[in-house]
Amino acid sequence: MTRRERLRAETTREITAIALAQLAEDGPGAISLRGIAREMGMTPRAIYSYFATRDELITALTGGIATDLADTLEAARDAVPTADTGGRLLAWALATRAWALANPQGFRLFFGDPVPGYQPPEDGPVERASRRICGGLTRLVADAWPLAGRHQPADVSWSDFPPAFFARLQDEDGAEIPPAAAALALRVWGRMHGLVALEIHGHIGAVVHDPAALYRTDMLDLIGSLGLTPPD
Repeated sequence: MTRRERLRAETTREITAIALAQLAEDGPGAISLRGIAREMGMTPRAIYSYFATRDELITALTGGIATDLADTLEAARDAVPTADTGGRLLAWALATRAWALANPQGFRLFFGDPVPGYQPPEDGPVERASRRICGGLTRLVADAWPLAGRHQPADVSWSDFPPAFFARLQDEDGAEIPPAAAALALRVWGRMHGLVALEIHGHIGAVVHDPAALYRTDMLDLIGSLGLTPPD
């Protein structure tokens, strides 16, 4: 990179860091290019040369967050042998919590309330990363389906889901996934995500000394409920 490119990259990182700080302090509606410019000692015209609009900044911010999360989850999953579905599910779950604790503002922005007035691009970086995350977890549950499906309702069809959800799974060869397995994946995601969300929003620390142990125990119970052998 040239010196100019390095300076631009550093400034861009500072802009996104301040945007996350605005989010943490006052919520998603507080993200403001003019406010960031004031804090950095820049003119509005100067900051607009980095991001032409607030929506462009939010797209870049959320896209980077979502892509980083997708990369993290896939790397954790792929570090476990393919045949060990229970281990891969546990790795995915633990990586979800570790990423959230390391990126609490990013977690709130990606999974929290939508930014007022912001409409993400239909096929932008957030949607592409979301397909990876949704499809990746659903595929793991589908891998467990020969055992997990024995005790699941069979009267589930793709018409029970919004078209957008089915489209996300299509990119991950979702046509081969039984619709009941997709329904189960949503319930699995709810358990993986629920305790993490409570912890990020400060509701676990007051009642549990060791949130990590609580989360791991719940995930091992979840894996066992799918008919899989929980990892040691």
